[in-house]
Amino acid sequence: MGLSWQQGPLATRSIGRFLIEQPLPERLLFAEPLRRRMRVQLGGEWVADSEDVVLLHEPGRYPVAYFPVGDVKADVLQKTDRVTQHRDLGTTAWFTVTVADRSAERAAWQHVELPDHAGELRDRVAFAWRGMDAFYEEDERIVGHAADPYHRNDIRSTSRHLVVRDGERVIADTRRPVVLYESGFAPRWYVPREDVDETALTPVEGQTFCPYKGLASYYDIGGHARAAWSYLEAWPEVDRVRGLVSFEPDKIEVHLDGRRLELAPGQTVVPHGIDRGLDPSEILKRS
Repeated sequence: MGLSWQQGPLATRSIGRFLIEQPLPERLLFAEPLRRRMRVQLGGEWVADSEDVVLLHEPGRYPVAYFPVGDVKADVLQKTDRVTQHRDLGTTAWFTVTVADRSAERAAWQHVELPDHAGELRDRVAFAWRGMDAFYEEDERIVGHAADPYHRNDIRSTSRHLVVRDGERVIADTRRPVVLYESGFAPRWYVPREDVDETALTPVEGQTFCPYKGLASYYDIGGHARAAWSYLEAWPEVDRVRGLVSFEPDKIEVHLDGRRLELAPGQTVVPHGIDRGLDPSEILKRS
């Protein structure tokens, strides 16, 4: 998703390529000014507040926000004995973040022996997303991970004919699906509830979280586990798919204009890194 995650241009599984004679290095890190005010909260206190954040895009990871040390509240960072080695950025020191009545161990880090070519991150600190209570851009909470400015969702209405079958049983039949084009993913087709045989959908426990769409709820269809999903509380940015149903083409038959769809390579999302782990109640309280 976005610039360096999933199948983005700097990801290790990119579906595109740069049209140059020599291949690019296997790993490319990209750092850029975020140009948005960003704040970090712990225990009801602002531990960082900056308009000079640098966003680091690293292959296979979500974007990470780095704050100038001078924009971090005085005395909240306590250096620990933990030191690690980043494969590209060298020695990394770790900090406990402490406010009046809260302490988060190993919740911040700094690259202290940066190579010359990575000077944009010098004297900057990053905070573990799950170690803090919340991150904000201006007064709006951002959940999941730092927002990737290269990630987008485009939603289009269409009159194409989409049919979903479980053997001989028609699960959905519509000529008004909605297609969602999301950075790094093949198109996903969503069907209005009125065009779905909801008696075929069995709700199951367990939801997944997308920082750009919200919480997805899942359904079994016959013997096909989690073959369909719906964003019942979609973020306002993708409100057009709220409550609509999408179907996984590798688990159930999905036909578009008479052609059976297949799951595109590289579309499986694997939870990765420190930016995962939000519980549903926290997500629903985003605003």
